[in-house]
Amino acid sequence: MKLMAIVGTNADFSYNRILLHYMQHIFKPQAEIQIQEIKDFPPFCEDDALNNHPDLQQLQQDIATSAGVILSSPEYDHAIPACLKSVLEWMSYEVHPFRGKPVMIVGASYGPQGSARAQLQLRQILACPEIDAYALPGNEFLLGHVVQMFDQKGNLTNHTQQQTLQNCFADFLDYIHSLAR
Repeated sequence: MKLMAIVGTNADFSYNRILLHYMQHIFKPQAEIQIQEIKDFPPFCEDDALNNHPDLQQLQQDIATSAGVILSSPEYDHAIPACLKSVLEWMSYEVHPFRGKPVMIVGASYGPQGSARAQLQLRQILACPEIDAYALPGNEFLLGHVVQMFDQKGNLTNHTQQQTLQNCFADFLDYIHSLAR
């Protein structure tokens, strides 16, 4: 099963990127996870056309052909980063690759609440008619105090968080299969 994973930040260093690479590694037996960076994508502008940007066209195709999408977002001032919002706008203006697509939301943050508010905002955005994605219900992977959660090799070290992530991912795979019926 092919899944897309989008690093929801343009920061050079990101625990959300580390989280996605960790997921790519540990869930390799269950799925092929392709990680997509967004840091070099142009800001959304409705006066610009998607076909002017081959990298955005490729993202649209990759999302459309994947079985599901994993969005990993930090939380900046109780919201998702502007670059992630911009990508979602690109993917909902002229094209609609998220329509009916299962989406798992994960997030890592320095604070105690993980990325709770950013995830809530993402759920609202994904539900809009222009995007119409199917966000995995009832599952939140909120990795707070992220500095203490990974070792130097990018491995998640907290057993409780490892189990929570495994449970959420198993639920996501079940969700994908149930929507495909």
